[in-house]
Amino acid sequence: MKGDETSVAKGFEEHRPLLFSIAYRMLGSATDAEDVLQEAYLRWREASTGEIRSPQAYLSTVVTRLCIDHLRRLKARREDYTGPWLPEPIATEADAAGDAELAESLSMAMLVVLETLSPLERAVFVLREAFGFPYAEIAGMVDRSEAAVRQLARRAREHVRARRPRFEADPEARLRATERFLEAVAGGDLEALMEVLAPDVVLIADGGGKARAPRRPLYGAGKVARFLRSISTREKMALFLRSVSGEPASGVEVGIAWINGAPGVVATSGGRTVSAVVLDVSGGRIRTIHLVANPDKLARVRGT
Repeated sequence: MKGDETSVAKGFEEHRPLLFSIAYRMLGSATDAEDVLQEAYLRWREASTGEIRSPQAYLSTVVTRLCIDHLRRLKARREDYTGPWLPEPIATEADAAGDAELAESLSMAMLVVLETLSPLERAVFVLREAFGFPYAEIAGMVDRSEAAVRQLARRAREHVRARRPRFEADPEARLRATERFLEAVAGGDLEALMEVLAPDVVLIADGGGKARAPRRPLYGAGKVARFLRSISTREKMALFLRSVSGEPASGVEVGIAWINGAPGVVATSGGRTVSAVVLDVSGGRIRTIHLVANPDKLARVRGT
């Protein structure tokens, strides 16, 4: 949109929250989402006013197509990733779970499932299920027929439904489980820990080869509990959560913070986040523990 730079920037910023929300859900990375938004802004700045009837529609289309291209390039890079790959966590407000559908689309569990979709399926699923775009509009955004988009949406929904774990929707119940988890680990209470862990719990750690964290998932309450107990007491847990970054463990603080629309555990040192834990809860028990320790993924998470 050629014209005054200030007005051009202001016009883009009006739509930034929506654009970032789309890009983050499509890419699972806030860093990559920001890169896409930067490219979208450059295209917005150079576009002719006469070409744009709806700024939101134009920008959403640009961001969607850039994300699809980005996902295709990312595939090889993620296949070569050291250890399990997890989405980049982001800090959210405690009331982020108020909209159940948007909260679920933002959850770590959903972002992990979305990684198994093709780029086009992921784009259609996010635009339709998270943001409610009409099929006809999505068709224009991804340059496919409406019939093709409906087929992509159906296939994506079936894929997600088959793989999406069913977790606790009540944020208060999730918070209580997270508090029990932190208390049990910090106190080294094996019995309490076994009570809060589901029998088939899985711990997945993402260190990206840049942090000392398990490079393979841990399965089952016994194995996960033994691992967590090895870092029992709040001080030892802090030392572990700090040590995964490979730096000294002095001045570490561990507490609960809201991450991706759910309560999680964050370790900070000197005002910098050094690790984040996100829990999936069902029936008051923890089903999945996501530990993000890769320092490149922690810029958007903050401790309490």
